[in-house]
Amino acid sequence: QVQLVESGGGLVQAGGSLRLSCAASGRTSGTYFMNWFRQAPGKEREFVADISWSGSITSYADSVKGRFTISRDNANNTVFLQMNSLKPEDTAVYSCAAAVWRFKMDYWGKGTLVTVSS
Repeated sequence: QVQLVESGGGLVQAGGSLRLSCAASGRTSGTYFMNWFRQAPGKEREFVADISWSGSITSYADSVKGRFTISRDNANNTVFLQMNSLKPEDTAVYSCAAAVWRFKMDYWGKGTLVTVSS
């Protein structure tokens, strides 16, 4: 089992930045793809970004490309999401997830709320 705990959410003005963290504990020896998803009020959960264990492979949703950057620190079992140029439509609960096989999530965190005011 892997436990994931997100942090770093909060209230920010449009155009501002936030850095989310996701700390993993438990069975962290696996070479997981790490992912960020988000769910806005009244909407379906959507993929934001993912990163391979080595960090050499990353992908982003078109809506965040060029503004968000995913990274990871395997020594400290942590994955990050740097979010710049935030927009009100980025308001959502952001969750991280771990996948043994890419695009098939095995473990989820509970999420952290990001609110972007206009």
